[in-house]
Amino acid sequence: MAQPGRNEILRAGGFLVGDLLTMQARRRPDTKALIDGTRSYTFESLNSRANRLANALTTMGIGQGDRIAILSENRAEYIEATYAAAKLGVIIAALNWRLAKNELDHCISLVAPKAVLVSARFAGAMSESGWRGKIIFIEQEYEDLLALSSDAEPSVAIEPEDGLLILYTSGTTGLPKGALISHRAELARMDLSRLDLGLVEEDGFIAWAPMFHMVSLEHALHVLGVGGKVFIVDGADSERIAELVASEPLWWLVLIPGMIDPLIEEMKRKQTIPKGVRLIGALADLIPPQTVAEASRLLNSPYWNTFGSTETGMLPAAGTRFAVGQVPSDLSKAHNSLYLWRLVDSEDLDVKRGEAGEIAIKGPTIFSGYWNADEANAQAFRGGWYHMGDMFLEQPDGKLSFVDRSKYLIKSGGENIYPIEIERVLMADPAVVEAVVVRSPSETWGEVPVAFVVCQTKVTPEYLIQVCRQNLSTYKCPREIRIIKSQDEFPRSTSGKVQRQLVEQWLK
Repeated sequence: MAQPGRNEILRAGGFLVGDLLTMQARRRPDTKALIDGTRSYTFESLNSRANRLANALTTMGIGQGDRIAILSENRAEYIEATYAAAKLGVIIAALNWRLAKNELDHCISLVAPKAVLVSARFAGAMSESGWRGKIIFIEQEYEDLLALSSDAEPSVAIEPEDGLLILYTSGTTGLPKGALISHRAELARMDLSRLDLGLVEEDGFIAWAPMFHMVSLEHALHVLGVGGKVFIVDGADSERIAELVASEPLWWLVLIPGMIDPLIEEMKRKQTIPKGVRLIGALADLIPPQTVAEASRLLNSPYWNTFGSTETGMLPAAGTRFAVGQVPSDLSKAHNSLYLWRLVDSEDLDVKRGEAGEIAIKGPTIFSGYWNADEANAQAFRGGWYHMGDMFLEQPDGKLSFVDRSKYLIKSGGENIYPIEIERVLMADPAVVEAVVVRSPSETWGEVPVAFVVCQTKVTPEYLIQVCRQNLSTYKCPREIRIIKSQDEFPRSTSGKVQRQLVEQWLK
């Protein structure tokens, strides 16, 4: 009998993102998988619709390695299109609908898609763009394509390193870059959700964050991949999120700056009693400690002290939870599974423990580079490690303390100041809701820190400067503190992080 060749062996060992939906459709065909407002889909119906779209794309000449882009609010078709692409070896480019026209044009032209899926809400933005290629309008045209297509499973030989998603970086220092995420990386990230975050098939997930962002689309795929249930919400709708918290058992409820306070107020107003949320949070470094504690009390769930990126998934250091009601005083983070790490200096030499260094990592969750960006990839992947551009310090217990972005330092009189050091001191004061520190030119010192602060009780800048003096070295204390009215004034990236370069412009 002839022995199977290497290609057949590799194919037999392959099991990729589209296969996960096929598997769940066979295991639990009648189980609800996706709920989008009044629309709901079982695993069987979701798989059938994804197959129909995949076969429709094939008849349009779209195949393995091609890109299709999507410009849409959160909706079921976003998930269907991602699975359809996964089954064909096609790459989904998730367009950020918050971008300006020139940025949107850049993101589309960067990936040269064969077609763009567009919802009615963003038809106007697409017509004003420079795109003149194929457009598929989600709603009637999309449904017509599905109705005319077979729901047979596509048969395409997809490799683990083939691309699945292109998610765009926030582009705070220039035009967005497209991060290519492979099937290999996405499956490893799902493994991480199971290993370190306890994801199981009974879990539900609220996909409220924009689906062009990792935290929503990626984790929806993880939950569906293990047989769980995804609830699609069109943005940070506090009322709807509170309803789901009260009625559904949930795995992880994503909380980020800008939406956490309205949700807390909504839950207080309705006296919401959670059905069961096993994990909440994200970005604890950017949330006042008192708010972390209040959210965990209201939701009766530990708060997840995360750190990760589009390029890495929830790596390198998201292993810490704060207990229910705990006011965190130490924001250092425990390591995740599935990776190796180093802290390096500007010459890529390992720093000593206790010294700040840029974190460089390697592991199966790492993305496959920036699309059409050879120079950026050569810099980011030098030496066979992915350099994140984030500065950490290793504590005696082995945990990592986030210092700041390596590209955003305040150099004052020869000393390096990391803004987050000052922000943590300010946000530890009960009066402060949020603080953002930026650099200001100084003839004497080169640069000095200036803080913009939102307060919930009336305090003076002089009081806050005194708080800093009591807790920081003199050279780290802000030379000026400006109190602003609302957190909504801060310009933010899609992940809720404040864009410091834009805040700097307030000083001019």
